[in-house]
Amino acid sequence: MALTGIQIYKLLPKTNCGECGVPTCLAFAMSLAAGKAELAACPYVSDEAKAELADASAPPINIVEIGTGERKLKIGGETVLFRHEKTFLNQTGIAVLVTDEMTDEEVGGRLERFKTLEYERVGLNLRADLIAVKSVSGDTGKFETLATRVKNETDAGIILMTEDAGVMQAGLNSCADRKPLLYAATKDNADQMADLAKGAECPLAVRGDSLDEVADLTTKLTEAGLKDLVIDSGARGVRKAFEDQVSVRRGALLSKFKPLGFPTIAFPCEMTDDFMKETLMASMFVAKYGAIVVLSDLQGESLFPLLLARMNIYTDPQRPMATSPGIYEIGGPTDDSPVLVSCNFSLTYFIVSGEIESSRVPAWLVIVDTEGLSVLTAWAAGKFVGDAIGIAMKKCGIMDKVNHKKVVIPGYAAAISGDLEEELGDWEVMVGPRESAHIPAYLKEWQA
Repeated sequence: MALTGIQIYKLLPKTNCGECGVPTCLAFAMSLAAGKAELAACPYVSDEAKAELADASAPPINIVEIGTGERKLKIGGETVLFRHEKTFLNQTGIAVLVTDEMTDEEVGGRLERFKTLEYERVGLNLRADLIAVKSVSGDTGKFETLATRVKNETDAGIILMTEDAGVMQAGLNSCADRKPLLYAATKDNADQMADLAKGAECPLAVRGDSLDEVADLTTKLTEAGLKDLVIDSGARGVRKAFEDQVSVRRGALLSKFKPLGFPTIAFPCEMTDDFMKETLMASMFVAKYGAIVVLSDLQGESLFPLLLARMNIYTDPQRPMATSPGIYEIGGPTDDSPVLVSCNFSLTYFIVSGEIESSRVPAWLVIVDTEGLSVLTAWAAGKFVGDAIGIAMKKCGIMDKVNHKKVVIPGYAAAISGDLEEELGDWEVMVGPRESAHIPAYLKEWQA
């Protein structure tokens, strides 16, 4: 049984040091009891207390790891229903499906797209995470060959999909060292799949025809010593699948129902033959609350917006999205090209860089670290001021890249021009337009 806040408090050091992020040990204990904090945040808790508090401090949704190395995917661990309550921790894993009845060309195309469809956005590398290898034929040799190919040609995390324990063993023979997710244990094969998962030390997915059946299976498997489980309710209709996702999250978080305290997997690839509808369904499961979403294919026009949606949902809502500070070359600038300065709030960067690009005037854009704040907010906070911008320009090396001494600042930051001129010495500070939409016309006048 979970401990109450007062029971947890009695086991804490009671130093009220605040190093855990809350001002008192009592407040920290209440957060632990509510599943909104982790025991590791307390640097002074004793080993004896850790052992006693392990159950109380464990997240209501178990954390499961799939794969190895840099591509290891961590799912689960969530403690809230809504992202405004607390940042979602481990983002949805996006998988692409390959089967042993596909042609070599079909499999090769999916593997190639998995490797090449990567996007850089605000300093993050966005891409799919997993390859689901499914046995349709039931042929152990074909399944093992396909799993071996996926392992050799990619560094992806792997999901092995079959309900036949013999076929699953063949797949494990080829890639057990990559710690794949085994899909799936059912009421008919649970014992055999449990033995395979324990023997290979791999996570195991559980599929039932209802959440009640899933709960019975997870209870049986956890009693057998398996903790790294993933849930599939078996629903393949959109409404039912959505309802099950919400029920699992609410059951684990609000009712503390441990048999449902595991991350989930969703299969939009099995819900429609229309790829765009499939992408739309996938976006729904990213938001509510799929830990893994399996797609039939990867196409840039659908994957990119799906990755952006995932990034936005799993970004800390209390922390602005920031672009890396430094020099950005737009349009192939030369030493005669204008130099513009802006903040590293991502939205500002994308708007300003987009307007510069649309002007077709090559330019240097210097992005100053304002901790993700916009121009006016950063100026009010003393982070986008003359001395800070001057220091940033000197450090980034822009002065060595141009043969003129002119810099353009945002129109709304005109008040800093004097301080910036004083910081830069003989440089001329020019005040640009207030609205980004006027940047193209401004740069064309410069060019003229």
